[in-house]
Amino acid sequence: MNWETEQRYPMDTVEMRTAYCEALEECMQKDPRIVALDADLMTPLGITGLWKRYPDRVHNCGIQEANMISMAAGMAKEGMRPFAHSFGVFSSRRACDQIYISCAYARNPVCIVGSDPGVASALNGGTHAPNEDLAILRACPAMTVVEPSDGCMLRALVPQLAQLNGPSYLRLFRRWRPRLYQSEDTFTIGKAKRIAEGSDATIVACGIEVFEALKAAEMLAKQGIRVRVLDMFTIKPLDKEELMAAAQETGAIVTAENHNVIGGLGSAVAEFLCEQFPVPMERVGIQDEFGQVGPMEWLMERYGLTADHIAEKTRIAVSRKGEH
Repeated sequence: MNWETEQRYPMDTVEMRTAYCEALEECMQKDPRIVALDADLMTPLGITGLWKRYPDRVHNCGIQEANMISMAAGMAKEGMRPFAHSFGVFSSRRACDQIYISCAYARNPVCIVGSDPGVASALNGGTHAPNEDLAILRACPAMTVVEPSDGCMLRALVPQLAQLNGPSYLRLFRRWRPRLYQSEDTFTIGKAKRIAEGSDATIVACGIEVFEALKAAEMLAKQGIRVRVLDMFTIKPLDKEELMAAAQETGAIVTAENHNVIGGLGSAVAEFLCEQFPVPMERVGIQDEFGQVGPMEWLMERYGLTADHIAEKTRIAVSRKGEH
């Protein structure tokens, strides 16, 4: 058990979806251009109260995600700043062409919100498990892709996303998460957050895997392995400066993501390091598999996303340093 880490980062009293809705409402109060669209998931997102307060700026488009994105793009073209939400599978796969053409190609400032990423789909099952949404959206030119790790970060990122002059994708975990940051902490899209220091290796994580990375770092420290932990909450554009420093100063990299190892954070990091500064690297993530039905804790173990798996991959990466 990682008692020290769990005591240092207790579970937040506010769900991520509540933090999102509160941050969005605050933005709407300040900027009349901001509107919200939803594909018949207003209750799961917790946005019903916002709809009642702003009935002319919150729109339920029904179960027609592609049409919702087209509608959002049209609103953006007319000067609005839409946030368009559905479950991650539908926000990415089902509406991909509309995102690519109407949002990215047209450079329209639409923030696409995909909730229940990866194993967070839990009992909804394999058809609802977005294990490839980062890959899909990262491949769209002009797209900004972020995945916050706690509510404090989420609150800070929503206003920034509202002001971007292009499309973005917000990968949103809806439930409670450990509180990793404080309200006074600052975050900038495109800049990673260094949250643990070490010289033996660096763990680069995003989303729910950041907390697992911190637990892994605690485990490894007791074994004499000191690791740096980077919260790479912006998957695109990647913080290449911080990543280069990690590779040069620690000599080994491990990525951890609640996503397929193909096309997501691990791929982005590997692409950069392979071209610029190759070092031993290991990737923690879903190994090119479809999703399954089950509690999230079971799914994390099933797909190798826990702190134990991250620690093991880190030990392997450190052992490989002598090969280079």
